[in-house]
Amino acid sequence: MHVRQVIPQDAIPSIDEPTFAEEYFGEPDDEMIVVERDGDVRAYPVRILHYHEIVNDEFGDEPVAVTWCPLCGSAVVYERKVGNQILTFGVSGKLADDDLVMYDRETGSEWKQSLGECIAGELEGTTLSVSPASMVSWATFQERYPNGVVLQPTDAKSEAASETDEPESIDYDAQPYEDYFQSDGFGLGAHRGSESRTWSRDDLDPKTVVLGIELDGDAVGFPLPRVRENGGVVTTAVGGTDVVVFASSEGIHAFRNPGYGFENTERGAFRADGTTWDVATGRSEDGRRLERVRAKRLFAFAWQDDHGPNAFYPP
Repeated sequence: MHVRQVIPQDAIPSIDEPTFAEEYFGEPDDEMIVVERDGDVRAYPVRILHYHEIVNDEFGDEPVAVTWCPLCGSAVVYERKVGNQILTFGVSGKLADDDLVMYDRETGSEWKQSLGECIAGELEGTTLSVSPASMVSWATFQERYPNGVVLQPTDAKSEAASETDEPESIDYDAQPYEDYFQSDGFGLGAHRGSESRTWSRDDLDPKTVVLGIELDGDAVGFPLPRVRENGGVVTTAVGGTDVVVFASSEGIHAFRNPGYGFENTERGAFRADGTTWDVATGRSEDGRRLERVRAKRLFAFAWQDDHGPNAFYPP
């Protein structure tokens, strides 16, 4: 693992007192990280997370960190409670294998965002628990969650809005990573216009979207195009747990499988057990609900950095 200081600590400011509203200033196809707990549904726009990378939030008595690394395309929500301690995370300014290194303000320990593992400090070796979340467009969020709310902009300054290491005022209408997402290269070098990292495999592009599931010591990454090529649905087991992974225009989502055989209806929904199931929410037309699997959404190169070249579906 290669760890390096890239910008000053907190030059990209976490959001520690998030505010929410029903209205959103962005575009219908803007991506949202969505967290839902007992009818409380909140969307965290990637457009905002580009400039903050971490939102320290809480749902009732569950403190969570909504995290985003633009270079790795990695969206992961973690529980902030470790043992009896509630941690508050900030952006260290370091990268580990091109991935965001978070630090907690309580102990100063450092954490690799895509792994959720503490790599240095008092809590070294500890791993954060992944909290269930999904990723959909703003248009889908509005349709599926009419009572949901969305994270609002702040008046903070961020290095991501600057061409230097000094934070500047944020224009949330700007897209600082647009060129990077459209390019073939990956990693910090590619983002800064210098040499990209090399990629030796030809079955997956390095920035292929992957949904990573880790259960009972088993780690499997489901590449979005491979699930689509399989009719938009994969039923398999990860760590002894039966899961179903869906891929459609609504994104890629995973749920625990009660033992159903799902068939694509060609309308972005799937039939099983006598009813139709919605890909984005796991809800059925007859009122049932699939349990969402704790998963990570990230680029293929980041999943391979963390778990090796053989940790993809199919094996």
